[in-house]
Amino acid sequence: MSSDLNSNLRGRQMSRDSAPGLASEEDEAILAKLGYKQELRRNFSMIEIFGIAFSIMGLLPSIASTLAYSIPAGPVGMVWGWFLASGFIFIVGLAMADLGSAMPTAGGLYWWTHFFSSPSTRNPLSFLVGYSNTLGLVGGLCSIDYGFSLMFLSVIVISRDGNWTPSNGIIYVTFLACVLCHAVLASTMSKIMGKLQSVFVVMNFILIAASVIALPIGARHRRNDGRYIFATTENLTTWPTGWAFMLSWLSPIWTIGAFDSCLHLSEEAANPTKAVPFGILMSIGSCWLFGFIIMIVLAATINPDLDSVVGSNFGQPMAQIYFDAIGKNGTLGLMSLLFIVQFLMGLSILVAASRQAWAFSRDGALPFSSFFRRISQRFGYIPLRTVWGCALLAAVLGLLSLIDAAAAQALFSLAVAGNNLAWLLPIFARVVWGQKKFKPGPFYTGDMLSVPIAWTAIIFLVFGILLSMFPVGGPDPTPQSMNYTVVINSAVWFGALLYYFVDARKWFTGPKITIASEDLTEEQQVAIREEGLEVRGTDGEEVGKVTSTGTKRASDDETKV
Repeated sequence: MSSDLNSNLRGRQMSRDSAPGLASEEDEAILAKLGYKQELRRNFSMIEIFGIAFSIMGLLPSIASTLAYSIPAGPVGMVWGWFLASGFIFIVGLAMADLGSAMPTAGGLYWWTHFFSSPSTRNPLSFLVGYSNTLGLVGGLCSIDYGFSLMFLSVIVISRDGNWTPSNGIIYVTFLACVLCHAVLASTMSKIMGKLQSVFVVMNFILIAASVIALPIGARHRRNDGRYIFATTENLTTWPTGWAFMLSWLSPIWTIGAFDSCLHLSEEAANPTKAVPFGILMSIGSCWLFGFIIMIVLAATINPDLDSVVGSNFGQPMAQIYFDAIGKNGTLGLMSLLFIVQFLMGLSILVAASRQAWAFSRDGALPFSSFFRRISQRFGYIPLRTVWGCALLAAVLGLLSLIDAAAAQALFSLAVAGNNLAWLLPIFARVVWGQKKFKPGPFYTGDMLSVPIAWTAIIFLVFGILLSMFPVGGPDPTPQSMNYTVVINSAVWFGALLYYFVDARKWFTGPKITIASEDLTEEQQVAIREEGLEVRGTDGEEVGKVTSTGTKRASDDETKV
């Protein structure tokens, strides 16, 4: 949004209703244009917005948790699978950055979907995206905290020389304790949460540096050569070798998947039209580069007997790689640092998930929205109730881990398939229905590149959803090795749509927005007028219409389409 938008909107009633000192007038004005008053305190700088996305991605812990996808394809899958998939994810980030710079709001994904979609599809698609994104983030919290419990317990297994195996019950208790700790910290440390992201980023880079230095030194007498690293393929699956390579893409797809957190924190960011695209692209780009380096180092130091690494008695391929290179004590040290960083990841994603859930409840879409949309001033102007709501939901969903690993893995897939759908639909809606309504922000890939980038992102996201649903081991899975992603995600998607068409269609009219004629180009006014949109106040009475000369406004009340 340009400076003329700021000057036009400065001092509107919506901004005057905000609590004093939460944000600058310019930042309040940007949010007011999207229909919302400032309710959260803007504690996050541009670097800290990058920090929350990068800390959620938790590069090395996430790679450690997803090596089971890349190792079966051999070093080529690990190294080149990472490089290629990350490149496509960066293209998705570019498409998201275009939208995030233009319209930064905590519920941006479903907000964009509603704004750009056709009149007949905007409400159901917005509703679907909101639920898919909310549950996808909670699924990500489950995945990260479950990964933490496995890493934490693997340290105990290593200390006992592999002579102990934790039960599902012990894993869940560890998981539950982690979730509850995150809820307490997210509730009580809100005033310094932005600053903590910088600490988390530093912790990530310390872990990366320690691993990248220690592994080659420890394995100096048996390092693999360049041909093995860059040109050797393996296939530990029963899929064709080419498809095993494609499945290795799941490692970066799982890892580089929290960049929408920049958007969910946009109402707590200073200068969000620049901070959001910077955070998205910087976090993806950093993971692309440093992840490629890490994969090269792992391929150079891994035991060529890949079956023994994947089937390690430690329960973690990364623990076996560490153990083979630097021994028991070194492994205990680096694995301890690994699970600490994993713990920090969980705290950051709970913060992001709570903001998305709060934004969705602000627009009345979640059950008990009037309860969850309240902001706690005592704890620093944060959505305290959605922090605990997301944590408790994660604790309940985590009970699936007591059934078996396949059930838990299916739940965690919400973080991939659920979020991929939530990213896909607003980009699709923009290029199919809403291109004429799109008004670029300070960051823009340009008229020639923006639409091709968007279509490339759409195709890749569809591919990523389908890829996440394939059984990893082969085409003839057992009930224990079956990938139940399609079951869990279909239940979420069809359940959300069923809920909408049975009941929510009667009351869900989409997110609240403000349309002002001075902020619309003539082309945008024509496009909106052709759809027959009316601007209505929160009481449902008509406030203004988009006319042939612009938007006629009767008041500056909060509005919605």
